Amino acid sequence: MRKKNYYSESLKLFWKNKLAVLSLLILVVLVISAIFAPVLTPYDPNKQVLADKLLFPSSKHLFGTDEFGRDILTRCLYGCRVSLSVGIVSQLIASVIGYFMGVCAGYFGKKTDDVISFLIQVFSSFPALLFAMALMYALGSGIMNLYLTLGFLSWANTARLIRGTVLQLKEQEYIQACRIDGGSNLRVILKHLFPNCIPMLIVSCTLGIPSAILTEASLSYLGLGVPSPTASWGSMISGAQTFIRTNTYYSLFPGIFIILTVIAFNTLGDGLRDVLDPKMRK
Repeated sequence: MRKKNYYSESLKLFWKNKLAVLSLLILVVLVISAIFAPVLTPYDPNKQVLADKLLFPSSKHLFGTDEFGRDILTRCLYGCRVSLSVGIVSQLIASVIGYFMGVCAGYFGKKTDDVISFLIQVFSSFPALLFAMALMYALGSGIMNLYLTLGFLSWANTARLIRGTVLQLKEQEYIQACRIDGGSNLRVILKHLFPNCIPMLIVSCTLGIPSAILTEASLSYLGLGVPSPTASWGSMISGAQTFIRTNTYYSLFPGIFIILTVIAFNTLGDGLRDVLDPKMRK
């Protein structure tokens, strides 16, 4: 009942945060647009029509066309699929790794904590984009490699948060009672610690998605992301830099999509943190 009341109260507080609700609605629209892109636009995102290259925005092509005659709006919608999937999947991977690393560090302590804390410091101090570039260069471009690379590089922040939470929780009476009653470490971690870490995982994942989206866009811009001709916001901006003076709209629209998505996820994450963390509630 306590957990039910907690989440019910959190949901009520969330709906009162108009900025967070607006961000959620924007993200829902982006997700729906990405899923139903083939229905929303009649154009093939990869089909080249050289006769229509570099057309300015019009009723036929709302965002104009690129240097290969491809509809920019269509490619923005399909690029949304790449960015959202990379952001969400990579952060799910990071959350799984971060949770178990953080739990092991906080729960077992001693040498285990020392080793994991050292790894957290290493991953936190190393330039993420440079590390991602090195891994993508070694693994090769591709959507699956992006998932794994960004997930592998993003777990440290989650692990640090989970470690701090577990250090507080493991001293609680119900945890001690479970251990005295013969409960295994696995039972304590999955049955008692995990439910209490869910709010922290949700917030960490939500706030980590925009960082992953920006990293993916940067890698695609550098040619280390999804392979051509797959639509990606970063690769679109990279292709548009030659025409930045004559066809500004070419780079403007994918840039707007990136900014809008990142701001929406950051605002949503802040809103979730305010309602799910008791210390942050006003």
